[in-house]
Amino acid sequence: MLKVTIKNAEGQEILSKEGEQEIAFLYERTYEEGDRIVVESSEKNCFLWLQVDEVLGRSMIYLKDAMEYIIPFGEKRLNKSPKAFCGSEHFIWLKRAKEFERKTYRNLALNVNDQSCSTTCYPHVSANVETRGEAVFAAVNVVDGVTANQGHWKWPFQSWGINRREDAAIKIDFGREVEIDRIILYTRADFPHEFMIEKRKVSWIELCDLIKADDPSPFPALTQIEVYGNDL
Repeated sequence: MLKVTIKNAEGQEILSKEGEQEIAFLYERTYEEGDRIVVESSEKNCFLWLQVDEVLGRSMIYLKDAMEYIIPFGEKRLNKSPKAFCGSEHFIWLKRAKEFERKTYRNLALNVNDQSCSTTCYPHVSANVETRGEAVFAAVNVVDGVTANQGHWKWPFQSWGINRREDAAIKIDFGREVEIDRIILYTRADFPHEFMIEKRKVSWIELCDLIKADDPSPFPALTQIEVYGNDL
């Protein structure tokens, strides 16, 4: 059984929908600060397609347990399209992924639903630094599928900023073992860099030990990481 629940800041249920294989509905209410979307499955460690807003798009997630997606407001919304979560009509969609979809060669890092507070939904990104703690420089920006890198700051130019920290590191946790053979990096104001690697089984990857290029800019940033491979 799948379940999607909308709750307010006090944890009170506003609306709930259930379905065996798929849930698709229109939520007709303006979001208020503290509102959240709770996604649950009676089957743990499952693959689901999730779309929390029609503007953000959808991606396949690996759900270990119930997750909460907190509706962003104010500064926390600057790394999203200004149309996201706005107005009084919101489309939400959840569906069990089919076996052939899970086994497809794809970008295993993509998760438009990731948030820094997530602990049960994968892939999930974390880092040891985010410039000034601002959403526009948050680690989750590197897996949101937005590859515009001609500028920086708010959407669509959000990126991961390291605040000039020499030991900056970013980690993508897949939540299970996968097999990968290709990594593509989009750096800010540059072209994609693609790396073919020997096929290997991993449950996470980390980008670290960064070396500054011979460049006058002291503020490098990473726009997107794509990691291609298959689920085992």
